[in-house]
This record gives sequence, C-alpha cells and structure tokens, in this order.
Amino acid sequence: MTIAQQNLIEFRGVSWRPNGGSEAAIIDDVSLGVPFGETLVLLGRSGSGKTTLLKLINGMHWPSKGDVLVEGRATREWDEIRLRRGIGYVIQEAGLFPHFTVAENVALVPGLENWPREKIAARVKEMLQLVGLEPEEFARRRPKELSGGQRQRVGVARALAADPPILLMDEPFGALDPVTRAELQREFKALARRLGKTIVFVTHDLREALLLASNIILLEKGRVVAKAGPEEFLRLRHPEVLAFAASLDVAGGAA
Repeated sequence: MTIAQQNLIEFRGVSWRPNGGSEAAIIDDVSLGVPFGETLVLLGRSGSGKTTLLKLINGMHWPSKGDVLVEGRATREWDEIRLRRGIGYVIQEAGLFPHFTVAENVALVPGLENWPREKIAARVKEMLQLVGLEPEEFARRRPKELSGGQRQRVGVARALAADPPILLMDEPFGALDPVTRAELQREFKALARRLGKTIVFVTHDLREALLLASNIILLEKGRVVAKAGPEEFLRLRHPEVLAFAASLDVAGGAA
C-alpha cells in the first residue's frame, strides 16, 4: 500500500466518556478514515463532539473504547511529545504566546526540535511569506500588534513550521469578521491544495464546509450521521443534513 492509499488517521469503533468513563459518551462508536492529502471537515452543532475528535487524534484525550490510529499506530503507542509535535494545531484566535514575537511563535516547534538556528530563521521567513505576511514587517511584532486575520495567519504558519503531515484546525476563522473570514477561507483552500497536507477541520458553518472540504463528516450527539463530498452532501436526506441545509440562504443560491 502506497502512502497515497493509506489512512493517515483512522478511528476504529471509538467512544470517549469524560471523567474516566463515568458520564455519558461524548463520542459514541465512531469509525472513519482520513486518507493522505484529504481535507476532512467535521461539521456539527455545538456539543456534537467535533473538538473532542480532534483531541483524540493528538492524544489530548485517550479513547474509552476502540483505537485511534495516526500513521498506522494507535495513539496510545506513541510517545505523547512525538505525536503532538508531528501534528500542527490551529485554534480560534490562533492561541499565540503574547510575550513572544511573531517570529518566536512560528519558531516554537522547530526550536523544541533543536533545529539549527539558521534553519529556523529560514523556515520562519518561508512560513510568513507562505501565509502572506512580509517577514521584514511582521517578524518582530507581538500578537497584540496584529489584526485578527494576521494572528490567524501566524497561527497557521506556526502549525506548519515543522512540516507536520497532519494539520488539525478547530474553527480557526470563527471569530473573524465576515470579509476577513472569506479572504482567509479562500487563501487556506489554495494553500491546502499546494501543500498536500492531511487536514481535519472543525466548523459549524455549512458554507465553510462546502467550500473547503474534500469530504464532510456530520456529527450528531457524538455519532457520525452522514459522510459525503461537498457536491453530494446537500442531496442527502438525513434530518440533520436537512437542518443544516435549511440554514443556507436558498434564495441566494446554495450551490
């Protein structure tokens, strides 16, 4: 099996219950695979389990039942540090260290990995240029000196700096104004095609899912209730799909 045919991420009958399994399941018997190079969007209402699935991928949670595999190995078999440093993570509001400069934020994981100083400097410059930030202008700034969109770009640059094969994104554009959000969505779509990373992207916005996804997984109460590509998704007749489709402005054209 070639790398292009493999699932870089795989859930096998996974359930997760908080507090050592004493409470109701947040994730309930989920099985799915994320092939190399796919952008999988996890769509669902608040509390449906989207962010919990991300945390199961990078070992912030361990399955109560079943296995999560990353690059063919169960997460429990990984060294936690190696697992997490091999996965880029972008969250809403970017999660930048406020006392670090932009360059220091982007250099975080390469520095922890003991890259040579010259290699780190070159990588920081490359990543800032990749996300549309001129290094000479932005490298020495601190997060408070940036706009929301600029902070999100730095967050993406930091997540990509050590060249991880997997990128997790938890509603990264959710807090931005509509115009900036649309700009970053378009930029991210082009970037994802260019880089060929395996991406798991969380959103509750169907428009965003339809724009960015190779495949969409719809979650309801911790279960997968639908999976389809963007062109097929709106043709599904599941009640939860219909509820999300109703949120679109039909008069404006959902296609």
